Amino acid sequence: MEHWIIDINCDVGEGVGNEAELFPHISSCNVACGGHAGDLEIMSEVVRLAKKHEVKVGAHPSYPDKANFGREVMTISNLDLKQSILQQLKDFQDILDREGMVMNHIKAHGALYNETAKNIGLAQLYLNTAKEFGLSVPLYVPFGSVVAKMALEKGLTIKYEAFGDRNYNPDLSLVSRKSANALIEDPEIVLTHVLPIVKNDTVFTVDGKKVKLQAETLCIHGDTPSALQILTYLSQELPKHKVLVQK
Repeated sequence: MEHWIIDINCDVGEGVGNEAELFPHISSCNVACGGHAGDLEIMSEVVRLAKKHEVKVGAHPSYPDKANFGREVMTISNLDLKQSILQQLKDFQDILDREGMVMNHIKAHGALYNETAKNIGLAQLYLNTAKEFGLSVPLYVPFGSVVAKMALEKGLTIKYEAFGDRNYNPDLSLVSRKSANALIEDPEIVLTHVLPIVKNDTVFTVDGKKVKLQAETLCIHGDTPSALQILTYLSQELPKHKVLVQK
């Protein structure tokens, strides 16, 4: 019998405090490393919770910009940004070492994620920093992006990511959070949104177009107001459609 397996991830450690509720429903998580949110204590708490729930952990570095939650493009020198990302990764790795956990992946956050998808110079800096960090783990990146193409050219491992709770433009960029229809908060609509991605490698964009989109991991943002309701519903409904969450 044909079935599909998908990883479901959440951005966590961002101050919402709902990790204990979310973790039973997901297979991997992206832990804020102090750039846009979080600190060493929060990182440690989240890692321990992930260990308890057998959820794989990844680093979630960002622009060092807590004032804007890392969601605005930041004016910062290449050197300062590189040093910040490296420090975020090292801080997180130190905690994993103390807790006996292994880093599963690296996923950029917010504006850094979105900008590396289209900005060659920034993608180059991000990938070079990941290489310098020296840990050969997959990078969660958007399908069809500049950063995905460049990572493959550099011999880095990637996993394509799609967003279950965000609407897409026809060019596969995310609808701006400044728009009323950026977020998908209704669990039933999220299911309708993700099933074509998982089963057919396609997504229906905000204007109804059908566009190719491959994904090995699906993100539900931990700070989406209905995140728990969405994940609970997906846990119940995905198996009915022969989609299994990877563990």
